[in-house]
Amino acid sequence: MTSFDSSPGLTAWRALLAVAVVFVMLATTGWSAVRDRHSEGERELALASWARDRTMGRALPEVGAPAYRMAHFFATLTSGQRLALADRHPSIVGNLNGAPVTLRYHANRLALKRAAAVEQRRTYDEGLTALGRDEAARRMHRFRSMLAKDRQILAFDPSGRGRAAEVFGDLDRASRVSVVVPGVDTELLTLERTRRVNSAPVGMAKSLYGAERAASPGTRTAVIAWADYTAPAGLGVDAMLGGLAAEGAVRLNALVGALPGTSTVSLFCHSYGSVVCGVAAGKAPRRVADIAVAGSPGMRAESAARLDTDARIWAMRDRDDWIEDVPHLEFGGIGHGADPVDPAFGARLVSAAGASGHSGYFEPGTESLGNLAAIAVGAYGSVRCATADGACRSGISGEQET
Repeated sequence: MTSFDSSPGLTAWRALLAVAVVFVMLATTGWSAVRDRHSEGERELALASWARDRTMGRALPEVGAPAYRMAHFFATLTSGQRLALADRHPSIVGNLNGAPVTLRYHANRLALKRAAAVEQRRTYDEGLTALGRDEAARRMHRFRSMLAKDRQILAFDPSGRGRAAEVFGDLDRASRVSVVVPGVDTELLTLERTRRVNSAPVGMAKSLYGAERAASPGTRTAVIAWADYTAPAGLGVDAMLGGLAAEGAVRLNALVGALPGTSTVSLFCHSYGSVVCGVAAGKAPRRVADIAVAGSPGMRAESAARLDTDARIWAMRDRDDWIEDVPHLEFGGIGHGADPVDPAFGARLVSAAGASGHSGYFEPGTESLGNLAAIAVGAYGSVRCATADGACRSGISGEQET
């Protein structure tokens, strides 16, 4: 538990928060369980089909095998054998850490086509309610959008609310890779938006990629919109607890550890995504050089030092961000700990000028986006600190090679 003022008012607030959590849990647990059971069937069938398959007379590696073993397995196959495997098992190959990146893109295009066809049939299913058919139509349009010719879908799972990841740039050749980790209400239907474009994961990543190229045109960069974890739905119990963050942290570290080449990695974590990054920090691969959080409710740590990582920790918050009013505490597992923009936390505090609220950190032309891009390409001398003394840049011996 973090150490905070134990005044009577704060103690009472904690008690009320605990009671609220109990009521929310009672109200939502049954619905969640039903939804989870509904999405298990197709995944189990796909896994069983993979387990039965053979290539060159030998069994395929277990889906949960380490990325280095998976990479070795695919390296032993011809290009034709790899494609045949992806064609037979698109929903598996498209999500395998260690599989060649371009093969994953190919597999996920096939999985998206199948998923879009399923949702199209559901739009005419009289067994569904009007609301159910409407949701099917929305999902169908989302999947068709993701099938646009130039899109690079690194992960795709339509079960439940769905998960996905998209790449901007050449991931195989990049010397610096940025991973955008979004927060609450991240799912397939919110992967991208037509309004407030840069408040959704795809918009955030695309905006950051453009800013990186402008900041350092000669740097080979790639950005991943990483919506490949189960995020809390709304500001209910899951958003106040760390369970989903812990599961997301495992997936995040697995992704980073499986990235091709020797690229330097930066994590850019918004809102609840910063909780995920905070939990992931202590076990993150050494290639993670920077972790930057924006609009954070906490990183489930008392201080940056307690994150137990060699990565530089950066934090920003816009003056109009409502997250400032969320109590930064942890009590009995509820809440996410100290405020990362509190100077006592020990993060490098950077300017968020121009961000405008909780979802505006990735808007082009803002100082917040410029700072994120500078961190991403290692141009630390260009970072604008939150204070005039330039303290956020202290102790950095020089810009990293690009």
